[in-house]
Amino acid sequence: MERESLKQIRRGILILILIVVVGTIGYELIEPDFGFLDAVYMTIISMSTTGFHEVKPLSDYGRIFTMFIIISGIMTIAYLGGKGAQLIIEREFFRRKRMTKKIARLKDHYIVCGYGRMGKVIVEGLEEHRVPFIIIENSPEKVKMLTERNYFIIEGDATNDEILIEAGVERARGLVSVVQSDSDNVFTVLSARELNPDLFIVARAIDENTAIKLRKAGANRVVNPYELGGSRLLYLLLKPSVMDFIDGVARSNEYQLNLEEVTISESSPLVGKSLSESPIREELNIIIVAIHRKDGKFIYNPRGNVKLEVGDKLIAIGEKEHLLKLDNYCFGKG
Repeated sequence: MERESLKQIRRGILILILIVVVGTIGYELIEPDFGFLDAVYMTIISMSTTGFHEVKPLSDYGRIFTMFIIISGIMTIAYLGGKGAQLIIEREFFRRKRMTKKIARLKDHYIVCGYGRMGKVIVEGLEEHRVPFIIIENSPEKVKMLTERNYFIIEGDATNDEILIEAGVERARGLVSVVQSDSDNVFTVLSARELNPDLFIVARAIDENTAIKLRKAGANRVVNPYELGGSRLLYLLLKPSVMDFIDGVARSNEYQLNLEEVTISESSPLVGKSLSESPIREELNIIIVAIHRKDGKFIYNPRGNVKLEVGDKLIAIGEKEHLLKLDNYCFGKG
C-alpha cells in the first residue's frame, strides 16, 4: 500500500512537471510576444491559480490554453495533496499496526504509567538496563515525542482496564504507576492487581494517606518522593562516600560493578548447595549481600554454610559479566 502511494505521488509530480513544460512551450507558440521567462511565469501562476494579471494581453487561443492549464494544474495538485495525505495516514496506520504486533509478543516486560519527571527517569533507567517496557501516556504531545523516539507507547488512561490489557499487563513482570494524581495511581494499581494477581507493582504517593490506600489496592511498594528525597539528602550530608559508592554501583557507569537481584529457580544446580559449595564466590567473584527468602525473611551477609533454596532472591554485587553467569546458574542454564 505504501509503495503504491509513493508510485502515485511520483507519477503526480511527473505530470506536474509535464504540465509546466507543455504550458511553457504552448505559450511560446500561441503568444509570439512571450519570451521563455514570460511563458514559464504564466504557466506557474495559472497552475497555482494565484490570480495575478497576465504578463501581456492574451489572444483567444491563449485564454483557452490558460483554462486548460488551470484545470489540469488544479486537478494534479489536488491529486498530489490527496495522495500525500493518504501516504501519511497509511504510514501512521502501519506503524501503529507494527507496534501493536510487537507489543502483543512482549512478555516479562515492565509497564510505566505516566511520563512526567519521574516517569522520564524510570524510562531512561529501563532503557539503560535494556529491559523491555511499555509506556502508557494520555498526553498527545508526549505520545508524539515518545513515538518519534521509537518507544513502545500506548495512548490512553492507565486506569482503564482495556488500556492495561493492551499493554500486556497479564504477561508483564512489573508495573510502576507515576501518573499525575494520587487518586489515579490508586485506580491504576487496583485495576492492574485485579488483572494480574502476580504482578509486582510500584506506585508513587504524595500524600501519606494515599500510601495506605495504594498498599490496600495491591501495590507491593509505595514510594513517597519527598521522604525519599529527604532521606537521600540526609545520607549525602552525613555519609557522602557511601552514597557515591551506592550510586556508582546502581548506575553501573562509574565502577565495573553492578548490584543485581537474581531468583533461584527449581531447575538451578545451586538448589540445596551452601554458598561455600557454590561457584558464586570462588569462581565468579560475586559478593552476596543478602538473601531474601520466600517467607519474607532477609539473611544479611550470609555465611558460607547457608543453604540455597528455590525462590531465594540473591542480592549480589559483582562484575556485569559474572552476574550474567550467576543469572544463568540460577535459571538452570549454567
